[in-house]
Formats: sequence, structure tokens, C-alpha cells
Amino acid sequence: MAFDAGMVGALAHEISEKTVGARVEKVYQPEKDELVLSIHTKEGNLRLSIAAGANNPRIGFVTRQKENPATPYMFCILARKHLTGARILSVKQIDFERVIEIALDSRDEMGFFETKYLYAEIMGKYSNLVLTDKNKTVLGVLRPVDFTVSAKRQLLGGLRYELPPQQEKRSPLALDREDFLSLAKEHSEMATEKWLTTFYLGISSLVAREIAYRSVSRVGASPELVYEAFSTLVEGIRAHRYTPTVVYEEAKPIAFSFTDLAQYGEGARCVHPATLSEAVEAYFDERDNLEHSKKRASDLFKMVMNARARIAKKLALQEAELAECAKKDDYKRLGDLITANIYQLKRGMTTVKVIDYYDEAMPEIAIELDARLTPSQNAQIYYKKYNKAKNAEKELAKQIAAAKEELRYIDSVADALTRAVGQSELDEIRRELVEAGYGTKIRKAATAKGVKTKPYEFRTSGGYRLLCGKNNLQNDQITFRLAAKDDWWFHVKNAPGSHVVMIVDGREEPSEKDFTEACALAAFHSSVSSAEHVEVDYTKVRHLKKPAGAKPGFVTYTTYYSAYVKPCDLSGKPQE
Repeated sequence: MAFDAGMVGALAHEISEKTVGARVEKVYQPEKDELVLSIHTKEGNLRLSIAAGANNPRIGFVTRQKENPATPYMFCILARKHLTGARILSVKQIDFERVIEIALDSRDEMGFFETKYLYAEIMGKYSNLVLTDKNKTVLGVLRPVDFTVSAKRQLLGGLRYELPPQQEKRSPLALDREDFLSLAKEHSEMATEKWLTTFYLGISSLVAREIAYRSVSRVGASPELVYEAFSTLVEGIRAHRYTPTVVYEEAKPIAFSFTDLAQYGEGARCVHPATLSEAVEAYFDERDNLEHSKKRASDLFKMVMNARARIAKKLALQEAELAECAKKDDYKRLGDLITANIYQLKRGMTTVKVIDYYDEAMPEIAIELDARLTPSQNAQIYYKKYNKAKNAEKELAKQIAAAKEELRYIDSVADALTRAVGQSELDEIRRELVEAGYGTKIRKAATAKGVKTKPYEFRTSGGYRLLCGKNNLQNDQITFRLAAKDDWWFHVKNAPGSHVVMIVDGREEPSEKDFTEACALAAFHSSVSSAEHVEVDYTKVRHLKKPAGAKPGFVTYTTYYSAYVKPCDLSGKPQE
């Protein structure tokens, strides 16, 4: 992993430089495996995030503020009790391990100052966060470890904190030239990066490959050149000289480190943020957004997809049944032919051959009969099938139209889910589904008190305000409550997407550029935002109607204009 001991040590130094002597003002736990300390320093407030989950563990300062759960986690309550108001005494890496010790001067229950320790173990799937008292007795653990999990090391309240078991490897900080060259000669059959990670502590595969890349000459990577590259890197670690680096392929971050990465060559782009924390946040930010959205919305996605599959299956059956109703005229014709030839029919006949007068060629056809019925009753059977098919055809047409409308609504919810950011927006969609008659299993969660979010707000080049709904409830709100009759309404054609309203406020007619920007915004906040050009309908709000009993976000209109635009989010960030 890229978060090796070198990265941990570099971040420990960066955090120490900025926070020693500062006070912890607040403690948050936005995720089950992430603790955030709001720290007041002379330069201003900083947010120190410590993520100790099995996926993407890390530590560093963050700028993005996450939503906190309505009910705090138990570890958060404990950390608030002991760390709120505490002064940070020191931040240091333990040996050359992936463990950071944060010492804090905190008040105890009697109001006396007492040193507390917060240990951040950034160790892949074994990552953890431990709070201890001055005697290193564990007060709380983010992820408790008992005997059933590990027989070597337990992390439980009341036990004495012990560091993770040491690995039988050499520390790079104690690098010795003779020992290094001897080791390289002894294992010359191994790839350079392989024996570096095998015999030296805290070196990730990424850094080992970088050392090997830097040491390659025309004659290959000789042990002397490898030692020179390795010792230069270690000397930089000792002197706290770091080069924050993030490597991008196109717009996607693929690697980060505390040192420059030249191994990717011209096929990638290296960016050097001002701080290591910025590098870490740049690498993990997009990945976290996707992961957290999927995790938080997993029950909603599952419910919506199940509802869509159910509606699609029902729709297919209805359409097949409607196709069968097309035979209704055949039933009537057979009934008429039996009636016309009733004089030659007798009870007990199973078939009869008659001339089909409805066909110009007047062929002779065979009609099946029920031997138990009279000729008149057989004719009535076919007339009943005709009437049943005729009535079913009308009813099925209504049911199919309703099913298609329901399917469009479910697709609009699925589209809103893909663009939802934060727990409050997901909660709004939960409430919407419950109000629409879906999601009995999420009814309790949806009725819980949540924060109402506001629609996105943008400005066109001409200064007109644009409101963009984040979900169907907000679409109804901006269209029928916030917009006036003379305001303009925009929506992508025949696809799920957000309603966009341009507030005119009695001003003169917006310019062509204003209309284009509003259409581009509606195209961007839709399910077809990746298309090169998108057709968008727009009309005045006065021309919109919402049918009685219609699902949230559904409107009808007949008077409108259309435009083909390229999807664009205008400024890149909503102005909330």
C-alpha cells in the first residue's frame, strides 16, 4: 500500500508542525471508522481526519466537511469526553512503524490535567484507533480486538496498550552500506523492489519500485546505484524533506507518495500539492465519495432496482396479454360464421367446415365446437371471448400506461440516487419513496427527523437565478412553489433528470446565452449527461400541469420549445 511508514512519518511531522500547542475544540465521527478533530491553531482552525477502516485507512488534514450522524457513535462520545478542550503536546511516529502517537493534555473528572494518548494505527485491514490514559491503559478502541480475533494482541478497554508485533526486518533509518550491499549480493536473483520490501521495514511496493527505477543505468540496477538511490530517500526522510506527489492518468488519481514518482513516465501526469495532507485528500476524495454513496444508498438502490424489475416484468406480461387481445375480431368472425350456418349444425359436433364470407376468396375453414353445447351456445362462446378481449384491451391500455409512468418515476429516483451527495439528500429520497407508496422496510428510517436540503442554485451570465432540484420532491417544490408563472422551466427530453427553473423576477426576456446555459445545466443534471449533445425542452411555468394523483416530479405540457446543447455544470460548483 502507498500509505507506508515513510508516508506515516511524513504526515506525523506535518501534523506536529501545525498542531503542537493547539487545542482540540470539537470531536466528530462522521463515519463508523473515521474520527475528526477540529483543532484551533494560531493560523486558524484545522480538521484532522483519522480513518482507521479496513478500506482506505489514512490520516491528515481535510478541507471537506462531512455530515455527522444524528446519533453519535460510542467511540465519538468517549473521545469527546476526554479530548474536547485538550492541548496537543506532541505528535510522533513510533519507531519506523505505521503508528502515530498523539499526546494530549486533558482534564480528568476532577478537573486536574492528565496526559491522554491517541494512537492511530494506519496498517491496512488491521488499522485501528486507540485512546489510553497516562499509564497507557486502554480507555476506548474504535475496533475492539478480542481473543477470538487475535491471540497475539488484544485491544480492549482496561488492558494495557501494546504496540503491534514488530516485524523481523531492518529499519531504513539504520541503513548500513556494507550490510545493504551484502544483502543485495546474497539475493541477486530477486527483483530489486522485491527484496527491498522483503528485508526493509515500512517500504511499500510503490516506493520500492521508485527506488529501483531511479537506480537503473545503462548496465542495469547495480547494488551500488540502488544503495545510492535508497540512501538519498532515507536521508530525505531523516531531514523531513518531502515532495507531496499525486499521479494522474487523465483525470483519475492512481498513486500518491511523500516523494516524487518518476516511474510512470510520460503516460501519466504528476501533481505536487503544497502539503502531504492535500495530496492524500486529492487521492482519496473521489474514491470516498463513490464508496460512501454506494454504502449509504445500498438499501435504496436495492429497493429501486427490485421495484424496477417487478414493474418491467408486469409490463411485459401486460403487453403480451394485449397482443393476445388483437385476436378479438377473429372471435367475432367465428361467432358470426357459426350463426350464419346454424341450420346445418347439430349438438355433438366437434368441428364444422364453413365458407368464410369475410375473405374475398371465400375459402372453406374449419371451426372447433364444444360437443356438449348447442350450435347457438357455441356461437355465444366466441362472442363472449370477443367481448372479453375488447374490454381487456381497453383496461390493459390503461394499466400499461400506468406501468410505464411508474417505470419512468422509478428511473427518475434511480437517477437522483446516482447524483445524491450526503446523508440528508439520501434521507429526502427515502421520504419521497415512502410518500409515493414504496419502501415499507425503510419507513422507520424515512420518518426519522432529518435535515432538509436546498436545491442547487446557479447564476447565468446575464445574472438570472437558476434553481435545480436534487430529487423529485425538490423538483415539485421549485416548479410549483418557488417559481412564478412567467419563469422558465427546463428538463431533458424523454429521460430522467432534474427540473431547472430560471427565475425572471419581472426582468426583460433572458438572452439566448442565458437560455443555452439553463438548457446545458438541465442536461448535465440528468441521466444522459455523458452524451455529446442532449435535447432539452423548455417552456414557461404557466404551461405546466401536474395531473391529480401523479407521482412526485411528474408534469405534463404541450406548449414548449426544444434545444440541442452540450451538458455543462456552468461554474463547476453549485453556488449554495
